[in-house]
Amino acid sequence: MVRGKKILLCVSGGIAVYKAAALTSKLVQSGAEVKVMMTESAQKFVTPLTFQALSRQDVYWDTFDEKDSSKIAHIDLADWADLVLVAPATANMIGKLANGIADDMISTTIMASTATVWIAPAMNVHMYDHPAVKKNINTLFDFGYRFVEPSEGYLACGYVGKGRLEEPERIIQLLDLHFSKKTNIETLLKGKKVVITAGPTREMVDPVRFFSNRSTGKMGFALAEAASELGAHVTLISGPSHETIPTGVEFISVNSAEEMYQQVHSVFKEADIVVKSAAVADYRPIEVFENKLKKKDGNLVIEFERTKDILMSLGELKEHQYLIGFAAETTNVEEYAKAKLEKKRADMIVSNNVKEEGSGFGTDTNRVLIVTKDGSINLPVLPKVEVSKEIFKEAINQMKRANQDERS
Repeated sequence: MVRGKKILLCVSGGIAVYKAAALTSKLVQSGAEVKVMMTESAQKFVTPLTFQALSRQDVYWDTFDEKDSSKIAHIDLADWADLVLVAPATANMIGKLANGIADDMISTTIMASTATVWIAPAMNVHMYDHPAVKKNINTLFDFGYRFVEPSEGYLACGYVGKGRLEEPERIIQLLDLHFSKKTNIETLLKGKKVVITAGPTREMVDPVRFFSNRSTGKMGFALAEAASELGAHVTLISGPSHETIPTGVEFISVNSAEEMYQQVHSVFKEADIVVKSAAVADYRPIEVFENKLKKKDGNLVIEFERTKDILMSLGELKEHQYLIGFAAETTNVEEYAKAKLEKKRADMIVSNNVKEEGSGFGTDTNRVLIVTKDGSINLPVLPKVEVSKEIFKEAINQMKRANQDERS
């Protein structure tokens, strides 16, 4: 799927530049049109002539070196690209892009581009784990940039750990997947009404205290963003969250489990797909105190009662709706997901182990297991928006198969 695509490969300075040369060669062999841009530091490792020979294109590194006087080079390249790939991406380059610093040709061009931007980091394991680098990566992810996770192994600095630039073959596989999805999936949910629940709920004890959980709403908001991108009319019902509401999404704010129950049921009848990804409280205090509870000697005992099971209630009512539930687990992920699928009369359960690295509450990525009556699908660690698209892709496949079965 990279054949005929215009790839602007931005190479920043690190020992992994040698892999960028191999990546250039393999992209060209795959039929992509590749133009290479280099930082001054990158040229210390591999010369521009190498990339020129491999790409059969001019190589760019000086913002003020206009090879064609009729064009402004960095603007022309920004408009030309179908995708911008920064590989290797150093901590310095990631920091520049995250903080709006445009002081070389790569950073200037990327800020002028509206193309999809992929970042493939490569650096020392401790640099990659530094809070500043993590913060900058999260900032770029929020901008819409996507990342090719570095692999683990022996690093040039002598350390063994995460920080190696992903292998060129794997990067091309990911690019193929990206372009194939972009071609086939953009209207996947066109005409569908999708209802999504997100975030935690808060169960009040008194005017200043409540019981809640660690959910941030990231997965639910990513689902809403993905569904909207795929052409759906999206209603997002969320408990308290600091996430940004995706463009074009109808948003309903709730606080308690009861409020979420009422709002979901109010829109359920017209929905085609319902995704219950919210971490709804299972219990709430029986008594909510009108005034603040004062501290006393000894222990405090608060009696709880079960909240309404939203997913089960929807399973009992569903007619044409496709019902997706989520399960955050710490053990026996597949076993519990299968049991939940049957008990709640859901069509799909998306389950994950919240103790796994790159998965669970507050992360920008997730590793999930998709369980349906037809079997299970294990996804690798992916950005939550990409996980969401895979979920909807499988849901649509299931819905099509069910329709075919009914007609036959």
